[in-house]
Amino acid sequence: MELRSLGNSEIKISPIIMGTWQTGKEMWVGIDDNESIRAIKAAYDSGITTFDTAEVYGNGHSEKILGNTLRDVRDKVVIATKVFSNHLKYEQVINACHRSLKNLKTDFIDLYQIHWPPGSFGSEKVPLEETMRAMTYLMTQGKIRSIGVSNFSQALIEEAARYGRIDSLQPPYSLFWRMVETDAMPYCLKNNITILAYSPMAQGLLTGKFGPNHKFAKGDHRFRNKLFQPSNYNRVQMALDNLLPIANANNITLGQLALAWIISQEGVCAIAGARNAEQSTQNAETASIHLSGHDLAEINRIGKMVTDHLDDDPVMWDW
Repeated sequence: MELRSLGNSEIKISPIIMGTWQTGKEMWVGIDDNESIRAIKAAYDSGITTFDTAEVYGNGHSEKILGNTLRDVRDKVVIATKVFSNHLKYEQVINACHRSLKNLKTDFIDLYQIHWPPGSFGSEKVPLEETMRAMTYLMTQGKIRSIGVSNFSQALIEEAARYGRIDSLQPPYSLFWRMVETDAMPYCLKNNITILAYSPMAQGLLTGKFGPNHKFAKGDHRFRNKLFQPSNYNRVQMALDNLLPIANANNITLGQLALAWIISQEGVCAIAGARNAEQSTQNAETASIHLSGHDLAEINRIGKMVTDHLDDDPVMWDW
């Protein structure tokens, strides 16, 4: 798998990144630790070198599974994690980083990210200057190699960048959710900030596995996803019907089509979750898929059947 540069750092990342929110189990159903371990190993064996997690995923459980699974190949992989919005004071950031280092069984974190802006989810609105001061300190100490932000607007990225180099933005971004294109993406491209698209398959919607009458099991957070609400869901199903012939013509799955479209966008890599080894392998195979210009344009047009009807709220869930 051909690697790409992470922002202005010396770090090289895979265009397909394995996301491990589901590995934490909390807010998901039907997740098995042994299957998660096999999925992580299959991702690595298939050429994925970059793995994304967060302290809040299962209160450290995701980090622990990832750290245990990758400890023997630590020098061959890039690990990214995040500090949550309730830990953004200077000492809290330092302590959170040390907890993550312990969970991940590593001496350093390749990419350390601010998960949500200050004040999110009722947290204290800590000045970004204070949070970034802790991040840059960790970098000087060799505890982290680069700094990223997640769910930030362009204005917030610009503010954070006044206090340290920002190498990545992690926004929700898929064919069905494209707010970043009109806000932060132009700024990121201009300043060589890599976009790490999370939910690039729209939390499974773009795989086509959810039919018109799908109901989520109790405890699955995706029932709050705006794309699954009746006001949008019919348009989603129509768009999927239009995308399927393109996927079939390229002998790939709908999920692979969605990932291939995302990583074809300039400066964008895709964070793709996987519950099992088969999904990891399918995700990794996407890196070698090359869609024609005609297909990309048609996929873009079909996606707008959904996105043209969404409001401007960048948060994908009704929390």
